Amino acid sequence: QWYQRRVRVKKTPAAPAYNAAKSSKKTSNPLIEKRSKNFSIGGDIQPKRDLRRFVRWPKYVRLQRQKKTLYQRLKVPPSVNQFTQTLDKQTATNLFKLLKKYKPETAAEKKDRLKSMADSGKTEAGKKPTVVKFGLNHVTALVEKKKAQLVIIAHDVDPIELVVWMPALCRKMNIPYCIVKGKARLGQVVHKKTAAVLAVTSVKAEDKNALNNLVSSVTTNYNERFDEIRRTWGGGK
Repeated sequence: QWYQRRVRVKKTPAAPAYNAAKSSKKTSNPLIEKRSKNFSIGGDIQPKRDLRRFVRWPKYVRLQRQKKTLYQRLKVPPSVNQFTQTLDKQTATNLFKLLKKYKPETAAEKKDRLKSMADSGKTEAGKKPTVVKFGLNHVTALVEKKKAQLVIIAHDVDPIELVVWMPALCRKMNIPYCIVKGKARLGQVVHKKTAAVLAVTSVKAEDKNALNNLVSSVTTNYNERFDEIRRTWGGGK
């Protein structure tokens, strides 16, 4: 014939590569029946879910969360916003190391001291110990008399009106001040639950260098930046 007949050759597919995962797959036992769980009423126990979204939180938790949201959304005046600018971690660590050396005596230590004085027959108290001063009225009086060398203010005092004026007073009296995180952390220094402010009036000779370093750092970050801080608004995001 004038045309050549074309013969079609059927191509067989290539053998698939060896798959270890498929070959190791266990075949189900036909004797064991698969039972899917029924989570309807009266059925199987419900799986554990994250229910924090639906928890009725205590009132203080709700209040602090609402307060945080309001501080983000509303325009916060500079006098309140300055309490968000806290001391950096390294300087705060050095500060609390120094404060730890000048903790006031506990009630038990005072009791033992008075007992030993009574036993020995002493009537004079002796030299005043060098300790950290606390209490809002006490610290305010020390600042006004220019006896405080360094004032430490907590950032989370509630109501904030208790300490909102303290940075302005410290600057007016030319006393170094700083704002640190945690009224509870300040409270630990003076054996209380919380403390709004602390003041360092004097230190021993071996700690004067450490105090001077802290004072110079704090003065640069707070006292000298006071004009900038009082113009910086917060919130409004």
